[in-house]
Amino acid sequence: MTELLIDHVVNWIGISGYAGLVVLMALESMVAPLPSEAVMPFAGFLIFEGKFSFYEVILFSTAGSLIGSTISYYAGLWGGRPFVTRFGKYFLLDVGDLEFTEKFFRKFGDKTIFFSRFIPVVRHLISIPAGVGEMKLGKFILYTAIGAGLWNSLLAYAGYRLRSQWESIRHYTQAIDIVVVLLLLAGLAYFVYRHIKRLNSKN
Repeated sequence: MTELLIDHVVNWIGISGYAGLVVLMALESMVAPLPSEAVMPFAGFLIFEGKFSFYEVILFSTAGSLIGSTISYYAGLWGGRPFVTRFGKYFLLDVGDLEFTEKFFRKFGDKTIFFSRFIPVVRHLISIPAGVGEMKLGKFILYTAIGAGLWNSLLAYAGYRLRSQWESIRHYTQAIDIVVVLLLLAGLAYFVYRHIKRLNSKN
C-alpha cells in the first residue's frame, strides 16, 4: 500500500512538473491543510530518478512558498481575523489557530517568519499576522524565502536519500503500511473532532 501511494504521488508530481510543484507549495504556504512533508520528499524521489533537478526543485518550490505566503500576507493586511473566521472552516482552521499564531508572532517578532517554516500549523498561518502587523514586505519576503528554501531543501534531500535506499527499506513495507494506516486514521479522527468542536461552539 505504501509503495502504491508513493507511486501515485510521485507520478502526479512528475506529470504536473515544476508548475505542479509551484501550485502545491503555494497551497501549503496558505491555509490549505497540505503539509510540505507530503510534497517535497516525493520531489526528492524524482531528483534521484533524474527527472527533476535539485536546484530547480528548490527554486520552484520556494517560488510557490513565496506566492502562497504573500497571498496570506495580503489576506492579513486587508482581511485579518475576519478572513480566517469566514473561510478557515473550509481548511480545518479556526480562530483558535490564528490566536495561537498571533501570540507566537508577537512574542518572537519578525524573525518568527523564518523559524515558523519549520513548525507545523504555524507555517500555514504565520503570514496572516505578519500582514495584520504591517510587517515590511521586503523583510517578510526575505525571511520567507530563506526559511522556505532551507526547509524545502531539507525535505527534498531527505526524499532523495530515502529513494536511494529504497531497496533496503522496502523489506519493512509491512510495518510502514501499518504506520500509514494509523496516520490516516489519526487524520480522520482529527477531522471529525474539529468538525464536532466547531458545531458545539456554535450551539
